[in-house]
Amino acid sequence: MVFYKDERIALFIDGSNLYAAARALGFDIDYKQLLKMFQKEGRLVRALYYTALLEDQEYSPIRPLVDWLDYNGYTMVTKPTKEFTDSAGRRKIKGNMDIEITIDALEMSDQLDHIVLFSGDGDFRRLVEALQRRGTRVTVVSTVRSHPPMAADELRRQADVFIELEDLKEKIARSGNSFDKDSNPPHPEDHHLDLESA
Repeated sequence: MVFYKDERIALFIDGSNLYAAARALGFDIDYKQLLKMFQKEGRLVRALYYTALLEDQEYSPIRPLVDWLDYNGYTMVTKPTKEFTDSAGRRKIKGNMDIEITIDALEMSDQLDHIVLFSGDGDFRRLVEALQRRGTRVTVVSTVRSHPPMAADELRRQADVFIELEDLKEKIARSGNSFDKDSNPPHPEDHHLDLESA
């Protein structure tokens, strides 16, 4: 990883994208270890975690994780999902957080030296380019080792640095299925929905 000790760093985590990438590589993320890892790399200003929540259900499967992150050093950015029926009559759920990530990253960039974007979504290429024009370095964390690859080639090329998620596995993988008050709750199998990106 390429970081400078005096850099002001912020993490922007596309929750559903990171979850899907880690799952494709066969591990769950220990978010406490993830935070510690980047706190050692520079001055970690903020760690933002973005996710859509099912608001119409009495209990959301992701709620324990959202609550844990909120109490353990992460800034949670959530919005309710929207349900719609596609042209084939299938029920779909939409909960894309791209706009929220983009606006927050651009607004905060004046106070940051380095943004770490946890997403492989090619739609973020223009955001990365805009941040670089403002003088902010951008590292993208995702994977090309999954089948299919989760990181878009154009995003990897635009980033100042690309970090392969699988290379971080030893440092940030959650061990076992148990958890205590110091580690994040395990992900329910269906914790992140297949959210439409449209």
